[in-house]
Amino acid sequence: MRGSTTRPGSRHLLLAGAGIPGLSLALALRQAHGDALAVTVCDPGLAQAAVRQRGRAFAIAAGGRRMLERLGIWDGLGAAAAPITEMAISDSRLPDPVRPVFLTFAQTPRDADGPFAHMVEAEALVEALRAACEAAGVALEPVGIARATPDGDTIRATLADGRDLRTALLVAADGARSRLREAAGIGWVGWSYPQVGIVATVLHARPHGGRATEHFLPSGPFAILPLADGPQGHRSSIVWTERAADVDALLGGEPDAVLAEIERRFTPQLGQLALEQGPSAHPLAFGIARRFHGERLALLGDAAHVIHPIAGQGLNLGLADAAALAEAVTGALRLGLDPGAADVLVAYERARRFDTLAMAAATDGLNRLFSNDALPVRIARDLGLGLVDRLPGLKRFFVGEAAASRGTQPRLLRGEAL
Repeated sequence: MRGSTTRPGSRHLLLAGAGIPGLSLALALRQAHGDALAVTVCDPGLAQAAVRQRGRAFAIAAGGRRMLERLGIWDGLGAAAAPITEMAISDSRLPDPVRPVFLTFAQTPRDADGPFAHMVEAEALVEALRAACEAAGVALEPVGIARATPDGDTIRATLADGRDLRTALLVAADGARSRLREAAGIGWVGWSYPQVGIVATVLHARPHGGRATEHFLPSGPFAILPLADGPQGHRSSIVWTERAADVDALLGGEPDAVLAEIERRFTPQLGQLALEQGPSAHPLAFGIARRFHGERLALLGDAAHVIHPIAGQGLNLGLADAAALAEAVTGALRLGLDPGAADVLVAYERARRFDTLAMAAATDGLNRLFSNDALPVRIARDLGLGLVDRLPGLKRFFVGEAAASRGTQPRLLRGEAL
């Protein structure tokens, strides 16, 4: 009977990649279906998955927080999550003695859902997800997938150690350079930015009070994002966008010289600075897969899309992917249908395509607008920021969009069970 799930592999899902979106999807499906659905995650770097994230932190919007709460992860993060209760946006040149703030967002008593975002340290989040997956019975395999071949009602995945697994659906969560996406012949539209993202954890003398700051400079944004206090004192994460041609000169000197460059861009309100972790440099790029699925293959997270970090929304898109795919797969399974069927994957793509394209276009446009020192452009954008700052309704709309609180969201992002 068409749609039957009695075939070998029909109650098995396989994921390639042990990043945050992949582990979140694996955990959500295992929690929803228990022993009725076998879930395997393959990643040759599984043992180092958390350590590789050391020194990184992500802004998790309210929708992502609700999802992690539903998965039972959030409360265990503790000090690894710090609320962002206020954001200030300025626009200036580096030598300017004053950096006027044109736009602020702040949590108000009307925000019943709490802060619109939290900064979460990536190492702790990956480790919490990995432990929860293991406890839920997800099979964690420290091996890669060499190739995958659709074979009728299943897809046969050959692991790097020679084993073959049959599965109803293979999820490629193996990053922006996804080998599974390329092997499936799914096209990629993208380009590299002439910019590099520099990440570091900074100690400072005064508390940040939950305030995030984004300085727009001609070379790109310089974001100061609040972290929980550590043993050495008050801490923030910086995400510093710089021209690629200047990075070696900025970061190639002695630690004191690197710290001096950070101080030139940092807000003076937080007092004396010191480096706790980093800096590390990462080339920036834009990319969107032409399709989010192939035959019995779904793309997840960076395998489907890569955007500029200017709005801190990259991981939130990946979590939304995981929530939407978990919902589509669960709907099929509960009807006794094939979770890897084309109509299930089309429904997943339909749920994610527009949101992804809209966010990608917005972040690309913002980067081009603000990484521009032409005087007429600066005047126009500063007037625009000032106008938004004077319209509370419009500010609440933007906060709702960033927090994934508007429109039709997958159930997990609404904090609901699958």
